[in-house]
Amino acid sequence: MKYLIDFIALVLLYVFVFWGKWKTKGKEVLLVNTLMYIYLSFVLYFTLMPVITSIPFALNHPYSPMNLVPFIDVLKGRGDFFRQVMLNIIMTIPFGFLFPLTQNKTAKFGRTVLFCFLMSLGIELLQPLINGFRSSDITDIITNVTGGIIGYCLYVIFKPITCWVLGHIKSRN
Repeated sequence: MKYLIDFIALVLLYVFVFWGKWKTKGKEVLLVNTLMYIYLSFVLYFTLMPVITSIPFALNHPYSPMNLVPFIDVLKGRGDFFRQVMLNIIMTIPFGFLFPLTQNKTAKFGRTVLFCFLMSLGIELLQPLINGFRSSDITDIITNVTGGIIGYCLYVIFKPITCWVLGHIKSRN
């Protein structure tokens, strides 16, 4: 039920704020921005949710500071570090691919990496605030940015195909 409240809020936000604005800019903008919105909604689901029902309790637990030693779990053999590293990389590959498509001007590598970093930093800072059982880790930021870089490389590789598909959608308007 806690997750349902967040998803309802995300659907209402999409319908009443973004859908109309994006629809007026054409089908290709609506498609790309909607895909990015859905992707970001899933990132929220896996990293921060439930958010709305957690707000009243955000200050009821101690805030755990971020672990600033990169790959400490790998070095000390704690937990399933390989799985965590791979999931963090995989999670942000779509960001690196979709973010440049949402930009009106030519997408730059540095801008994509910066926004991937900012998204990851925001998540890592909010995780222990929203939920006292979650922690934040510099390794997650490093691996998330790595995933964003991989996604951007895939964007560059598939840019001709992507532009052709989006151009085809635009020509059907």
